[in-house]
Amino acid sequence: MSTTQTSKIEIIKAPTSKINEVDFENLSFGSVFTDHLFECDFKNGEWQKPVIKPYAPFLLDPSTRVFHYGQAIFEGMKAYKDDNNDIWLFRPDENYKRFNTSAVRMAMPEVPEEVFMNGLNQLLQLDEAWVKKGKGNSMYIRPFMIATGTGVIANPSDDYKFMIILSPVSAYYSGDVKVLIAEHFSRAANGGIGAAKAAGNYAAQFYPTNLANKEGFQQVIWTDDATHTKLEEAGTMNVFFRINDTLLTAPVSERILDGVTRKTLIDLAKSEGVNVDVRPVLVSELVEASKNGTLKEIFGAGTAAVVSPISGFSYQDVYYELPKLENPVALQLKDKLTNIQNKLAEDTFGWTVKV
Repeated sequence: MSTTQTSKIEIIKAPTSKINEVDFENLSFGSVFTDHLFECDFKNGEWQKPVIKPYAPFLLDPSTRVFHYGQAIFEGMKAYKDDNNDIWLFRPDENYKRFNTSAVRMAMPEVPEEVFMNGLNQLLQLDEAWVKKGKGNSMYIRPFMIATGTGVIANPSDDYKFMIILSPVSAYYSGDVKVLIAEHFSRAANGGIGAAKAAGNYAAQFYPTNLANKEGFQQVIWTDDATHTKLEEAGTMNVFFRINDTLLTAPVSERILDGVTRKTLIDLAKSEGVNVDVRPVLVSELVEASKNGTLKEIFGAGTAAVVSPISGFSYQDVYYELPKLENPVALQLKDKLTNIQNKLAEDTFGWTVKV
């Protein structure tokens, strides 16, 4: 292995690449990773020297705090390669800010911008051959941090590990999705950690989602914890509803994640003259709109899927089918967004950042 140092980051290059072993035409989302990873440890109250090194497993003590008290956060980002072989990030500042918002909520140290951004840029430059051109292709970026201090005392850890791994991807979801509106389970509660991208949020969703899967539904639309009357998120995504010609989506809160794709779609829709209403959306009005024919679309929005159309929903054992539209707003917005991300359309918003 060769070792170099660039901009305070030690770089240890993998002796060989495994890229030729990968079938890029048949990628399973998030299952293939590039040759290198970025790592930086927090010890003795300060961040240590960062390193980029070959992707490989690492050892942890059985008493490592993350296993016992769940201090773990992450982000989801993407990079895209244009026709000139330049690599672009999409709104990385938003992901960086949200990462540290999650860190503060989970009593973890904030990651310096230089560590986060420089590490990400140099890792992408080193593994740039893994970023494939073409609309639909992208590099999924997973920054994450875990508590690495040892001992089973129920206190925040003193030590942490921040890492970034890269996974080449194509589409996340394919086809429409049927959803079940939650009547008992909730994704998050007031005063909780719903607004943080904490690992435990997702673990808690698996059981009710499995129950929905057994009934023939792919995802759950979560409702508020207090009354189960307000629609909040869909699976692991923010969710939009189109009633007549207005797009509705719930406001962000302690319970609802401030999604980067969500806020991007809101701005895009407004720029296209679409009426957007950010307010609490009731289950009762969704059911009524479906019954009277004014409910046109429901779709999830997130980094992995971008936009995921929903074909119907079930509530209190009644299934409501959505109309099949020739040119739905969901796919119009997805096309406009992915064109900007892939540098196939002008970025008038200043969202894309060159690596």
